[in-house]
Amino acid sequence: MEHMRRTAFTIVSRACGFGSLAIFCSMFGMSIVPKFAFQTGGFLTSLMCLILMLKAHQASTKDHRRTELWLCMPKDRRPPAAYAQWASATVLREIYLKFALWTSVVAIVLWSIALLLPADLRWGSGS
Repeated sequence: MEHMRRTAFTIVSRACGFGSLAIFCSMFGMSIVPKFAFQTGGFLTSLMCLILMLKAHQASTKDHRRTELWLCMPKDRRPPAAYAQWASATVLREIYLKFALWTSVVAIVLWSIALLLPADLRWGSGS
Protein backbone atom coordinates (compact mmCIF):
# COMPACT_ATOMS: atom_id res chain seq x y z
CA MET A 1 0.00 0.00 0.00
CA GLU A 2 2.90 2.36 0.75
CA HIS A 3 4.38 1.82 -2.71
CA MET A 4 0.98 2.65 -4.19
CA ARG A 5 0.81 5.84 -2.11
CA ARG A 6 4.28 6.96 -3.25
CA THR A 7 3.41 6.26 -6.88
CA ALA A 8 0.16 8.22 -6.59
CA PHE A 9 2.01 11.11 -4.92
CA THR A 10 4.50 11.20 -7.79
CA ILE A 11 1.76 11.14 -10.43
CA VAL A 12 -0.35 13.86 -8.84
CA SER A 13 2.65 16.06 -7.99
CA ARG A 14 3.85 15.87 -11.59
CA ALA A 15 0.41 16.89 -12.87
CA CYS A 16 0.18 19.72 -10.35
CA GLY A 17 3.68 20.83 -11.30
CA PHE A 18 2.70 21.18 -14.94
CA GLY A 19 -0.46 23.03 -13.93
CA SER A 20 1.55 25.34 -11.68
CA LEU A 21 3.98 26.02 -14.51
CA ALA A 22 1.09 27.05 -16.76
CA ILE A 23 -0.32 29.29 -14.01
CA PHE A 24 3.10 30.87 -13.44
CA CYS A 25 3.53 31.53 -17.17
CA SER A 26 0.09 33.17 -17.30
CA MET A 27 0.95 35.33 -14.31
CA PHE A 28 4.33 36.25 -15.78
CA GLY A 29 2.70 37.25 -19.06
CA MET A 30 0.40 39.62 -17.19
CA SER A 31 3.05 40.93 -14.81
CA ILE A 32 2.90 44.44 -16.28
CA VAL A 33 -0.25 44.84 -14.14
CA PRO A 34 0.58 43.04 -10.86
CA LYS A 35 -2.95 43.13 -9.45
CA PHE A 36 -4.33 41.46 -12.57
CA ALA A 37 -1.47 38.91 -12.56
CA PHE A 38 -2.23 37.88 -8.97
CA GLN A 39 -5.99 37.79 -9.66
CA THR A 40 -5.32 35.52 -12.63
CA GLY A 41 -3.06 33.32 -10.50
CA GLY A 42 -5.66 33.17 -7.74
CA PHE A 43 -8.42 32.26 -10.18
CA LEU A 44 -6.42 29.58 -11.99
CA THR A 45 -5.12 28.10 -8.74
CA SER A 46 -8.68 28.01 -7.37
CA LEU A 47 -9.72 26.25 -10.57
CA MET A 48 -6.90 23.72 -10.10
CA CYS A 49 -8.12 23.12 -6.54
CA LEU A 50 -11.66 22.48 -7.79
CA ILE A 51 -10.35 20.05 -10.42
CA LEU A 52 -8.38 18.17 -7.75
CA MET A 53 -11.49 17.91 -5.56
CA LEU A 54 -13.48 16.65 -8.55
CA LYS A 55 -10.80 14.05 -9.28
CA ALA A 56 -10.90 12.96 -5.61
CA HIS A 57 -14.67 12.55 -5.86
CA GLN A 58 -14.39 10.54 -9.08
CA ALA A 59 -11.62 8.28 -7.73
CA SER A 60 -14.08 5.91 -6.06
CA THR A 61 -16.12 5.34 -9.22
CA LYS A 62 -13.32 5.10 -11.79
CA ASP A 63 -12.16 1.62 -12.79
CA HIS A 64 -8.78 1.12 -11.14
CA ARG A 65 -7.36 -0.61 -14.23
CA ARG A 66 -7.87 2.58 -16.25
CA THR A 67 -5.95 4.88 -13.93
CA GLU A 68 -2.42 6.14 -14.42
CA LEU A 69 -1.62 4.81 -10.96
CA TRP A 70 -2.41 1.25 -12.02
CA LEU A 71 -0.46 1.57 -15.27
CA CYS A 72 2.63 2.99 -13.52
CA MET A 73 2.80 0.29 -10.87
CA PRO A 74 4.92 -2.78 -11.62
CA LYS A 75 2.79 -5.92 -11.97
CA ASP A 76 4.47 -7.58 -9.01
CA ARG A 77 3.61 -4.60 -6.74
CA ARG A 78 -0.08 -4.39 -7.65
CA PRO A 79 -2.59 -5.46 -4.99
CA PRO A 80 -4.86 -8.49 -5.53
CA ALA A 81 -7.89 -7.91 -7.77
CA ALA A 82 -10.44 -8.14 -4.93
CA TYR A 83 -8.59 -5.45 -2.98
CA ALA A 84 -7.30 -3.29 -5.86
CA GLN A 85 -10.37 -1.13 -6.53
CA TRP A 86 -10.75 -0.11 -2.90
CA ALA A 87 -7.01 0.42 -2.38
CA SER A 88 -6.42 2.54 -5.48
CA ALA A 89 -9.57 4.61 -4.90
CA THR A 90 -8.62 5.26 -1.28
CA VAL A 91 -5.03 6.20 -2.07
CA LEU A 92 -5.94 8.44 -5.01
CA ARG A 93 -8.67 10.19 -3.03
CA GLU A 94 -6.27 10.84 -0.16
CA ILE A 95 -3.54 12.23 -2.42
CA TYR A 96 -5.91 14.37 -4.53
CA LEU A 97 -7.40 15.90 -1.38
CA LYS A 98 -3.94 16.55 0.10
CA PHE A 99 -2.91 18.43 -3.03
CA ALA A 100 -6.26 20.24 -3.13
CA LEU A 101 -5.60 21.48 0.40
CA TRP A 102 -2.12 22.72 -0.48
CA THR A 103 -3.43 24.33 -3.67
CA SER A 104 -6.20 26.09 -1.78
CA VAL A 105 -3.62 27.64 0.56
CA VAL A 106 -1.68 28.95 -2.45
CA ALA A 107 -4.91 30.30 -3.97
CA ILE A 108 -5.75 32.13 -0.73
CA VAL A 109 -2.27 33.69 -0.66
CA LEU A 110 -2.54 34.81 -4.30
CA TRP A 111 -6.03 36.27 -3.78
CA SER A 112 -4.84 38.05 -0.62
CA ILE A 113 -1.91 39.64 -2.45
CA ALA A 114 -4.26 40.71 -5.27
CA LEU A 115 -6.60 42.24 -2.71
CA LEU A 116 -3.79 44.25 -1.10
CA LEU A 117 -2.31 45.63 -4.33
CA PRO A 118 -3.59 48.98 -5.63
CA ALA A 119 -5.58 48.80 -8.86
CA ASP A 120 -3.53 51.43 -10.69
CA LEU A 121 -0.07 49.94 -10.03
CA ARG A 122 1.80 49.23 -13.28
CA TRP A 123 5.44 48.31 -13.79
CA GLY A 124 7.40 50.56 -16.10
CA SER A 125 4.80 53.36 -16.18
CA GLY A 126 7.37 55.92 -15.05
CA SER A 127 5.28 57.29 -12.18
